[in-house]
Amino acid sequence: MMPVIEARNISKNFGRFQALRNVSFSAAPGEVHALCGENGAGKSTLVKILTGVLQPDDGQTLIGGEVHGIADTQHAQALKIGYVSQELSIAPHLSVLDNVWLGCRGVPLLHRRNELRERARRALNLVGLAHLSLERRAGTLALGEQQLVEIARMMVRDVAVLFLDEPTATLSDREIECVFSAIRELRRNGKTMIYISHRLGEVMDLCDRVTILRNGENVISTDVADISRGKLVEHMLGRSLSEMYPQAGGMSSVGALEIRGLMVPGKIRGLDFAVPRGKILCLAGQMGSGATEAVRALAGLVHDATGSVVLDGMPLKLGSVHTLLERNMRFVSEDRAGEGLFLNLSVEENFAATQFDVVRRFGLLLPAPVRELAERLADIVTVNPDRLRSRCGDLSGGNQQKIAIGRCITPGSGILLMNEPTRGVDVGARAEIYALMRQLCDQGYAVVMTSTDLEEVVGLADMVLTMYRGARVSLYGRDEISASRILLDITHPLTYENAA
Repeated sequence: MMPVIEARNISKNFGRFQALRNVSFSAAPGEVHALCGENGAGKSTLVKILTGVLQPDDGQTLIGGEVHGIADTQHAQALKIGYVSQELSIAPHLSVLDNVWLGCRGVPLLHRRNELRERARRALNLVGLAHLSLERRAGTLALGEQQLVEIARMMVRDVAVLFLDEPTATLSDREIECVFSAIRELRRNGKTMIYISHRLGEVMDLCDRVTILRNGENVISTDVADISRGKLVEHMLGRSLSEMYPQAGGMSSVGALEIRGLMVPGKIRGLDFAVPRGKILCLAGQMGSGATEAVRALAGLVHDATGSVVLDGMPLKLGSVHTLLERNMRFVSEDRAGEGLFLNLSVEENFAATQFDVVRRFGLLLPAPVRELAERLADIVTVNPDRLRSRCGDLSGGNQQKIAIGRCITPGSGILLMNEPTRGVDVGARAEIYALMRQLCDQGYAVVMTSTDLEEVVGLADMVLTMYRGARVSLYGRDEISASRILLDITHPLTYENAA
């Protein structure tokens, strides 16, 4: 069968850096084709070339067997190529209807309004948003709903090829299944989807074929049925899956952080736990379990949270971010673009922004201390020091996440609060982040994190507290942790320790 889209021997340089080297790729009609590789592998560059954002230095792009130089994104749209980025492009002050049709060429918005509404409604129904009013302002939607609206936007354009870049990174399990249902329906209608995801379970469950890039070159292209998950990781990393998670350190008897009776009205009821220094405690639960709210409450970001918090034997007042910072208790948000980083500032400025007390004098930033601090933190989190002057938004998701963590590192030990620490991060950067978290624990940090990735929870955590509907279900030590136990607890628990 002739490929609907094909890249032949594509090469692309950025100065002396070669992002792609003779890369070839093709996808057939009605195929869901995964594009995998760690940060820097060349995925983003290839996708930008195939969607008209960048031009290749060498090679050809073929659409339906014919050679096309895709001049820009409008040309790509004319060729029925669509792209849904992991960075949302919702216009928050416009309605859902206007967002569905936003950017679509040749749409007479002032005429045939009923037809536009009907087509938008069909697209929204397909992605599980049948309940959504077309007049509702898009900025009032949950993050997951906004992502689904973006996918619906591509569906009304009748694209033949749809690139989906981390489409489920911000979604709940129910929303993910809606996306999967939409993808399966599009596949039945003969549409081709290029699926970029760091969630390898999704690749194995959803995709027909997979192409793996490493260091800007093709590694393998094969049917998903013919490759194991372990081999998939080995091809991406150049090393085995067993090296993904660092070995845990020795047990600590020092209880750094103790929580008693944590309450958030309508979200959390009477949560108790303690985490010693040197250990990683994961609050595991689905969307709505209260796990995310618990970490945000500890970070001082939930105004109506109540309960007792004791750090190193001394009480802490909930809701006082300033006090928490003084006690070296820091928060890494799951939304690094919206809450974690200043994307328009440099890497150096982002590192300095959380530690003004050591880089300024008489209210003025001192260039030498700023540079010294940035170089030290870049070394700790393994960010290339040559990128310190680069705009943070120009770096990969994995490097951005490492910078978000690095901003929280201060001399000595502390408490690191992390929601979804590797969301939207490739397997190579994940391994580096896991190693960094373990390194901080070895220095005396305690980590409280949330994660909806079961493999991550089982592989990384020293202790797992499972949650369901705002209550604690069970607490497991390292030797008791298993995926089956956790999954049962967070989906259909047999008991609640703190149930009302």
